Amino acid sequence: MNEIFITDLKFEPLNSNNWVLFEQLFGPRGACGNCWCMFYRLSPGDFKEGKFEDGNKRAMKEVVDEGNPAGILALCEGQAIAWCAFAPREDFIKLGRSRVHKPIDNNQVWSIPCMFIHKDFRNNGVSVALLEGVISYAREEGIKIIEAYPTIPTTKRLPDSFAWIGLYKSFERAGFKVVDRKSKNRPMVRYYT
Repeated sequence: MNEIFITDLKFEPLNSNNWVLFEQLFGPRGACGNCWCMFYRLSPGDFKEGKFEDGNKRAMKEVVDEGNPAGILALCEGQAIAWCAFAPREDFIKLGRSRVHKPIDNNQVWSIPCMFIHKDFRNNGVSVALLEGVISYAREEGIKIIEAYPTIPTTKRLPDSFAWIGLYKSFERAGFKVVDRKSKNRPMVRYYT
């Protein structure tokens, strides 16, 4: 495990200039199973098809190259160590189809549907620092409501591969509040900037 100092982290929105850092963070497997953070952005069929021949990677690159919001990278000494998907809720089409996480009002919100922290930097407080970086970015950009759908684990230790939606305790520590509990273990949380 690498020792890091949370105060040394820098945060940047993903763009064409730092794409290579995103590629390095996600590695040859696209973070997990060639997802490339496209799970919430594509229909199930398109996502499944995109898992082959770098389809999902190309789809994310297109989002970035078109200048659309994709997410925030956490950087330590010039290396990307963590990622948080962050964009207007409507960019994540799966959220629009969710029975559990339907919009609770007509307010414009930006969503955090998933996070990824490099295995060498997990359990160091990076997720809370990353969320705080997202909050700072949102304030700078005039984004008023941040929404997320983290998990409350039902077991003492949740395998890392199931923590990609974020852990509720991290969101709570960053100041998010529960705004909807249709799901006992997947509350909707918000941060008002």
